[in-house]
Amino acid sequence: MSLVYKNEPRLFALSLVLSSIFWIVLVLGTLGIALIYMLGLFILYLFAHSAFISRLRGSAVRISPEQFPDLNAQISKYCGKLGISPQPEAYLMHAGGSFNALATRFLGDNFIVLYSDIVDALEDNPDAIAFYVGHELGHIHRKHLQWGPFLWPSGMLPLLGAAYSRAREYTCDLYGLHCSGNANAAAQGLIALSAGHRRWRMAGIRQYAEQASETGGFWMSFHELISDYPWLTKRVARIAAPHAAGGIPGRNALAWLFALFVPRLGIGGGIASVMIFVAILGILAAIAIPQYQDYVTRVKLLEVVAYGENLAHSVGEHIEKTNRIPDKTGEAMAGAGSRPATISDVSIADDNAVIRIVISAPPVRGKSILFIPSRGPDRRITWRCASEDIAARLLPPRCRPPAETGDGR
Repeated sequence: MSLVYKNEPRLFALSLVLSSIFWIVLVLGTLGIALIYMLGLFILYLFAHSAFISRLRGSAVRISPEQFPDLNAQISKYCGKLGISPQPEAYLMHAGGSFNALATRFLGDNFIVLYSDIVDALEDNPDAIAFYVGHELGHIHRKHLQWGPFLWPSGMLPLLGAAYSRAREYTCDLYGLHCSGNANAAAQGLIALSAGHRRWRMAGIRQYAEQASETGGFWMSFHELISDYPWLTKRVARIAAPHAAGGIPGRNALAWLFALFVPRLGIGGGIASVMIFVAILGILAAIAIPQYQDYVTRVKLLEVVAYGENLAHSVGEHIEKTNRIPDKTGEAMAGAGSRPATISDVSIADDNAVIRIVISAPPVRGKSILFIPSRGPDRRITWRCASEDIAARLLPPRCRPPAETGDGR
């Protein structure tokens, strides 16, 4: 029996490709600055997640050979069966009546948490508890926890993120069934999530699995498509009632269309993911867009400065030959070549020959670049590029004030 649900590998591959593209574009588009912000978000995550891990270690009961040896024996057995080493830390905790179990990871260590209510409810059905243990070990064995942060960008995408999450759950159900070895007990473990700690014994597996035939309508299809988890009835049908699983209807076509416009908002931290997604968009808006605008402005100014240098050279030759400052319609102006469209006006001061080039392109429209002449000991004219109203970071290095060039000159 394969332990991997048929859709998981291809959904993983697609998620990996899209997430890789996202991270590459994010790093290159922000010139690596986004990594600093991502590090900050990671540190915030560590502090937030450390609260849960601290609560586990400080309040829950550590499952060990001395504490709950029966549970520890099951965990050790199935870790060996799946080839998981080292054995993850395991805890039993009271969760206010919640029926569940979970796997998590913190700073390279894996953890399994069993909620006491589900363990108590299934006390007489150890194969059902084995299903839960195997399910959580499946997340660890398949490295779902390790890949999670990297695959986060694709996980936010409509349809894909939730579909991959559901595929992982189906895979881990197969792991749970493999460890349990008892399809009915595994199904009963899932039914207990719905029927409660006493009534699960009275629920019929076949009848419950047959409810999956009702999941094909628009509303049930839509809400499953945006959820991290498949409907429980479908999970039970796939595990314990193959005849019912074969009768599971396809999802409503219109539901696919509507779900396409909904980011991943299913169970399991969807709202928190949206908040992080908004934060990333804020980072991109605050860093990447201004960086790109600055880059475009620098390119435009390079064109202006290149024209200005040609003009300054022509004007300098004219002054050295005639000992007079040319006007803006003379040969000296023509010697600079055609004027770029990024320039709206050019003037030459009558008293000191300072060339002023006024820019027409936004966001520096109306601002100027100056070419200021000076004579050396050999009476040759040299020119200095500067600006009175353009930020130094936008200017080419040769036009920046000495303090901004980085060479101290």
